[in-house]
Amino acid sequence: MATEKKLDCVILGLLSHEELTGYEIKKRMDTTLKYFWGASYGSIYPTLSGLVERGLATKRGDADNKRNKLIYTITNEGRDYLQQWLKAPAEKDELRYETLLKLFFGKEEGARQAIAHIDAFQEKIEKEMPYLLGAAETLRNCIAEDDTHKYYLLTVEFGLKTYRAYLEWCKEAKNMLAEDLQESRKGRNETC
Repeated sequence: MATEKKLDCVILGLLSHEELTGYEIKKRMDTTLKYFWGASYGSIYPTLSGLVERGLATKRGDADNKRNKLIYTITNEGRDYLQQWLKAPAEKDELRYETLLKLFFGKEEGARQAIAHIDAFQEKIEKEMPYLLGAAETLRNCIAEDDTHKYYLLTVEFGLKTYRAYLEWCKEAKNMLAEDLQESRKGRNETC
């Protein structure tokens, strides 16, 4: 499957669990999936239109809503398409963090700036960790209600292990860079 069609599968995966509006899909992207996948409204709505055109999803108006919300549902063909994608090997798993890119080239600005980037990264991880911990607890408590929760929990557990490793790395990296700062201070004191 072409890389540009991954959003098709993300949306079909969400619809396989429940009917959703475009707004609700975006909300899931910004909360539940944000740790490993994202999309904008500008890509979600054209993808939804394409799924409907291809017969992989249907849309209907919500009669109970004055704003004429459109509700999307996966079709049997959509489930087949999703299942084919799920069977195929993953094409690409990638890690892209601007913080790491800045650290890779960090010698240009030095240890102090690198530590500032690591501090900001650490703060972000520490802010998001409670959400993952809460999600894990919620999923563990309702795992018996629906098998889907077991699969959600697997992704949350991956996130928790990854975030713990990130926090450990932050501590180690700052310690390593602190040594550079001390050496640079020593060098300045010796030349004065």
